[in-house]
Amino acid sequence: MKPLIETISIVGAGAVGGAYASMLYDMDRHCVSFIAAGDRFKRLRQDGLIVNGKHYAIPVLHPDDLSPPPDLLIIAVKHHQLDNAICDIKNSIGEETTIISVMNGIESEVKIGAAYGMKRVLYAVSIGLAALKEGNRVNFISRGKILLGEARNPSLTDRVKRLQALFDRAGIVCETPPDMIRALWWKFMVNVGINQASAVLRAPYSVFQTSREAKDLMESAMREVIMLAEKASVLLSGEDIENWNTVLSGLNPEGKTSMLQDVEAGRKTEVEMFAGKVIELGKYYGVPTPVNQKLYDLIRKIEAKTV
Repeated sequence: MKPLIETISIVGAGAVGGAYASMLYDMDRHCVSFIAAGDRFKRLRQDGLIVNGKHYAIPVLHPDDLSPPPDLLIIAVKHHQLDNAICDIKNSIGEETTIISVMNGIESEVKIGAAYGMKRVLYAVSIGLAALKEGNRVNFISRGKILLGEARNPSLTDRVKRLQALFDRAGIVCETPPDMIRALWWKFMVNVGINQASAVLRAPYSVFQTSREAKDLMESAMREVIMLAEKASVLLSGEDIENWNTVLSGLNPEGKTSMLQDVEAGRKTEVEMFAGKVIELGKYYGVPTPVNQKLYDLIRKIEAKTV
């Protein structure tokens, strides 16, 4: 197996990117840096991040920086920022660089792979990292876990083992399921339901833990994803919704989804990646998606008033 992963660059210093950056910095403050451009570059260099009350002066590299490429690149941006992120990392990719995306959705790996080759890309899904960001402050209670691997994992490849070893050293729980494509679709199903329903209802997790009406809205959006998954030869079922409900019951009642945070902050949401993608796939496969169409329309109206 190749040497341990020693250097990591992260694109995206939001709630998720900031949380993982702090964990890696706590493991080894010399191992991690951000890649950022424009105002983000200036703000991160000037202010750093405050994560769970601790200030982190994590180095920030400009996309034009020609430093030696990192062993690992982590993409942790919003859907509408992905194209810029793909451009920003072009000088940071070496022959031995592995790229993972901890973004939501089912497309980012394919887009990154189209630009730089799937041989550099591993699949990853972040589960249960309940993080909030306000200004340059990030707070999280649970580290959750990362599911990672090749598309299929009958056995572990060397690059998967290297990534597992890194996250073990950083105290980040990681698992490698046999089928990462199913894992991506499961997380997509969850986000299509809870993210969008929470944004429309302006509701934290407590509402979905206690209100049957809210949970019905969430689950009806998720069932449309299950119908699409069947057409795409991905195995999802109603049991996966029940599995999510078990996870949901254990979340902090005051916690908020990333889309609810975006709505409350007046930011652009990722509705195109959720309902927008469901609608697109529904047309492709001939599957009706009325719930996601309604959620899409409602969230776009919210954006029109706040963004």
